[in-house]
Amino acid sequence: MTQISASSENPAERRSKTRIQKENETRILLAALEVFSENGFRGATLDRIAATAKMSKPNLLYYFKNKEEIHVALLTDLLDVWLAPLREISPHGEPADEIGSYIRRKLESSRQFPRESRLFANEMLAGAPHIGDFLQSELKQLVDEKAAIFQGWIDEGRLAPCDPRHLLFAIWSTTQHYADFSVQVRHVLGLQPGDVSYYEEAVSMLETLFLGRLVPPASTD
Repeated sequence: MTQISASSENPAERRSKTRIQKENETRILLAALEVFSENGFRGATLDRIAATAKMSKPNLLYYFKNKEEIHVALLTDLLDVWLAPLREISPHGEPADEIGSYIRRKLESSRQFPRESRLFANEMLAGAPHIGDFLQSELKQLVDEKAAIFQGWIDEGRLAPCDPRHLLFAIWSTTQHYADFSVQVRHVLGLQPGDVSYYEEAVSMLETLFLGRLVPPASTD
């Protein structure tokens, strides 16, 4: 089974395509994102993707040779979205500001890209057949880099003692919950489909949850 990494995309190949080809590929990928996020890789079919894209299956197969190739293309594009909020954590900022901003960026990603988040979650639940190499290389390297920043703050007494990696896991699980389980959230809160007004409350709650215990109180001396 094909494995991908964050560097899998071939910009030169993409630039060589015509405008119509790019538009049709985008049309297919948007349709596939809808189908994969709702049905998972196993439940998705080329027929359903073609129907959602409003094109014939033979036309779809002109652009992608099989379902796996479409899935890999979606995951490849997703990696930058997934990594961007984490990359922005700076060692030069205040711990509360950096962690609070990271929580807000992750929640904003959940709000803007719920289908992409579910696509990623489905890939994880399936055992990461397509992005296992990415998890062990690019993602691990970035997590190690940011964990070192957190550990530096801990050593300086600017952040409560904790395991930095597990702190990141906790932030991922709580922020992505609002994308992956958005239906549950809206039902419990009594909101209509598509209502994402709860994100501001989520930001406040998660900042209280994490920063209330992580950041030492300012000295009064």
